[in-house]
Amino acid sequence: MARRILIVLGLVVVGLVLAVVTGWGALVLFYLSPGPEPARKAFAWGFALLGLATIVALAVRRIRRPTFVAYAVALVLVLVAWNMATPRNDRDWQPEVAVLPYATIKGDLVTVHNIRNFDYRTETDFTPAYYDRTFDLRRLNRVDLLSVYWIGPAIAHLFVSFGFGDDHLAVSIEVRKTRSKEYSTVAGFFRQFELVYVAGDERDVIRLRTNYRKSPPEEVYMFRTVGTIENGRRVFLDYIKDMNLIKDHPRFYNTLTTNCTTMILAHTTMNPGHLPMSWKILLSGYAAEYAYDQGRLDQSLPFAELKRRGHINARAQAADKSPDFSRLIRVGVP
Repeated sequence: MARRILIVLGLVVVGLVLAVVTGWGALVLFYLSPGPEPARKAFAWGFALLGLATIVALAVRRIRRPTFVAYAVALVLVLVAWNMATPRNDRDWQPEVAVLPYATIKGDLVTVHNIRNFDYRTETDFTPAYYDRTFDLRRLNRVDLLSVYWIGPAIAHLFVSFGFGDDHLAVSIEVRKTRSKEYSTVAGFFRQFELVYVAGDERDVIRLRTNYRKSPPEEVYMFRTVGTIENGRRVFLDYIKDMNLIKDHPRFYNTLTTNCTTMILAHTTMNPGHLPMSWKILLSGYAAEYAYDQGRLDQSLPFAELKRRGHINARAQAADKSPDFSRLIRVGVP
């Protein structure tokens, strides 16, 4: 009796694994197999039905072996489709992400090229513009974490801004969208989008979100991080290194593992005592609170008050196109 129970439990576990692999494989074939959409749907449904048959075969010994062999062959084709997908830099990109930033380094001087500084009239109506600027690592004196909410408390877009005295460089890690493909959270798991670093003037990257995005509106919170400037320099240089790498070697975005929040965490791993992974990183709306709980943000105020003072929408809207935008939005931010 005990042996039979163990066999049944083992088959149940195998069946659950097959169900998960089948669901993943069907979506891989739908998104990544060659051909038009009807053909991709046919491949996906065919693999799903084969997976179902394989699960049924667990209970029918005489068909178990040939069904598993057929499933294994089909799974190899799924893996081929997955591995054949390669990221590219030569797609028909949306103008906001069409130009990649890169940097050159000479001692303590880092020159960032193609800093985005669009002149917005609305979110979708703008005049593209870029500039180059040299930043002196010896002048780096603050690193700000910005958290942007538009869909509730659990989900946020996070990015950082590096302060060099009166100069600031905002760097937002995002999905690199094409003109023809809308973003999809599910598709983001299946190598459908590339990753992009947007290096921008704060009057672009921040003001776009506080002043021009209306449907839905976005609420932006700024938090000044605490820690040694040496740590900040290492993080900044790691951003620069990755920015340059992606210019020549594009990388896929992944909804779960390679996104705006997990990449920020990855850039901090070169510092001793960096934050460990947490579910609050995956549910990015809680990432700023997680940083606070770990002592990476100002501890002189409760987090709720720190967040309230860091809400910069009204200040950004008042500052608008002012050349003093970066200083004005920080008035009142601890």
